[in-house]
Amino acid sequence: MDYLLLVVGLGLLLLAANYLVDSSVAIAQRAKISNFIIGLTIVGIGTSAPELFVSISSALSNSGDIAMGNVVGSNIANVFLILGVTATILPFPIERLQRLRDIPFLIAMTILVMALANDAVIPGLNQNSLNRIDGIFLLILFVGYMCWVIVQKGKDPKKAMMEADEEAKSSLAGKSPWLLWVIAVVSLVALIFGGNLFLDSAKNLARDWGMSEAVIAITIVAVGTSLPELVTAIVAASKKNPQLALGNVIGSNLFNLMFILGTASTVKPLVFVDINIWDYAVMFVSAVMLYLVIYTFKKNKLDRAEGIIFLSAYIGYTVYLLLR
Repeated sequence: MDYLLLVVGLGLLLLAANYLVDSSVAIAQRAKISNFIIGLTIVGIGTSAPELFVSISSALSNSGDIAMGNVVGSNIANVFLILGVTATILPFPIERLQRLRDIPFLIAMTILVMALANDAVIPGLNQNSLNRIDGIFLLILFVGYMCWVIVQKGKDPKKAMMEADEEAKSSLAGKSPWLLWVIAVVSLVALIFGGNLFLDSAKNLARDWGMSEAVIAITIVAVGTSLPELVTAIVAASKKNPQLALGNVIGSNLFNLMFILGTASTVKPLVFVDINIWDYAVMFVSAVMLYLVIYTFKKNKLDRAEGIIFLSAYIGYTVYLLLR
């Protein structure tokens, strides 16, 4: 039954997140909000909704390992699995702004979260945690980063609008306002219910398999909540537009570190027991390796050889987790 509930919970999360984004975009467009702002906020937050609601549910149920494991596992899967699959299908270039701003900022945020979460290294503290002050700090950084992105995009408004038009499309455009609000509310309720269902079944499976909640979160929960990014990457590569996958992955990883962990730990402080330094180290290495591909093999390009290396790293880490 737990296997079935896990799949049902995940399905609700993914379906509800999709309709929440579509209805929110349509509502915002009716309110004459610019496509660029819609794409930057509603679409970005909406595609990370599965991770967000699983992490909030975990925080409220005192399962800090699942909240952090979901973020750590998603960030690792996004780089090693999703970009590995994408580059293996079709290699792609890394744009200048991604090389100079986004990837270095991702590395910096990874280091910051590692430092904030490993409180036990400080004399007098015996547990690792993210408290409300940490959460608020991460949310402030998130807002600052969004403002930074808006300023940078403003320097090239034509390109910004082109990208926003691609991001801010809704299958519900033209529907009546009351229907859009009903869909948005129902989707939000389904997200909350699906998140709780997915979380409870994952915890039950962890107990049944004799595995820690951290390992379940880093593997099953993380991959499950990263399915939208994986599907987007495969579709983008098949349509000869793999560059979309990189922007999606970097954005998702930054959302995870700042917005999701920030929100979850602000709602309720997170305490970690089974997330260890090796898990953080692999997340850090994945971000660093993403930066190093700028200089290896073909410069400023994620090629097929690097994609295979990324996939091998993900398989190796998964095997390590299962043995652990």
